[in-house]
Amino acid sequence: MAALLLKTIYKGDVSVNSFKTNLRRQWQYHVLLIPAAVLIFIFSYIPLYGLIIAFQRFNPGTGFHSPWVGLANFERLFNQPNFVRTIWNTVFLSVMKIIGGIVVPDVFSLLLNEVRRTSAKRTFQTVVYIPNFLSWVIMAGVMIDILSADGIVNLTLLKIGINPISFLGNNNIFPWTMIISDIWKSFGFGTVIYLATLTSIDPGLYEAAIVDGAKRWKQTVHITMPMLMPMIVLMTILSMGNILNAGFDQIYNLYSPIVYQSGDIIDTYVYRLGILQAQYSVGTAVGLFKSGISAILILMSYYFADRFAGYRVF
Repeated sequence: MAALLLKTIYKGDVSVNSFKTNLRRQWQYHVLLIPAAVLIFIFSYIPLYGLIIAFQRFNPGTGFHSPWVGLANFERLFNQPNFVRTIWNTVFLSVMKIIGGIVVPDVFSLLLNEVRRTSAKRTFQTVVYIPNFLSWVIMAGVMIDILSADGIVNLTLLKIGINPISFLGNNNIFPWTMIISDIWKSFGFGTVIYLATLTSIDPGLYEAAIVDGAKRWKQTVHITMPMLMPMIVLMTILSMGNILNAGFDQIYNLYSPIVYQSGDIIDTYVYRLGILQAQYSVGTAVGLFKSGISAILILMSYYFADRFAGYRVF
């Protein structure tokens, strides 16, 4: 027992000394973090005091001295059928976006890795990466013009004998429009990550496979995919924390009351409830509920990332 105690104390001393050594060597980086830490504290931590609104019958006139109602706002929230539907819409859109955001960049990076001309590879990579830099305000304007009744897509469908499709006004089609457009906008960033992983693979593995008579497909199956799998697992696990974030910017700029049934998510629901309808207490209760679930999912994602992919934040 004494030996174990000494060993524990020794490890603690080593960790403390190691921390002091790193701090002495990297103090400039810590100083650079101070402005960001101050801004985060001001805009992210101080507003947490406002969460007490979720437990009050909030009145702007009395402010935080409004009467306490306990969990009444949460009971009211869960008794609303629209809220359950909103949770389902959020989870469905998020999960499908995560799946598409993993599969499409992975496949595209594998195809792009087979392109031998460097100029062509850079051109394709730049083209697919450009939408990632555009805000959803710009992208929404472009999509509305393209997908409207007199847009290029429906005009093309008319020319080949297909009736126009209401991409942004049909409850059955709207969710898939959001999923596909989100993948189109963001898969360029994922492609960069997977391409970086592919370039780190030892070329000697492919040379050995060629000597053994393996063709390109066999090399992809037995070398490329196994080496790429840890990054795929890591990106999938880290995406778990965003299951309740279905993309407020995208949905808000593209949805309408016609598609509330299939397109309304938690964030847009909170916006309409808390801002437009001035139901501050219930809106705060929705936001607190979402934040609590998201915090649990983020902690779980980092735990699984450490266990299955060897990724650690600290």
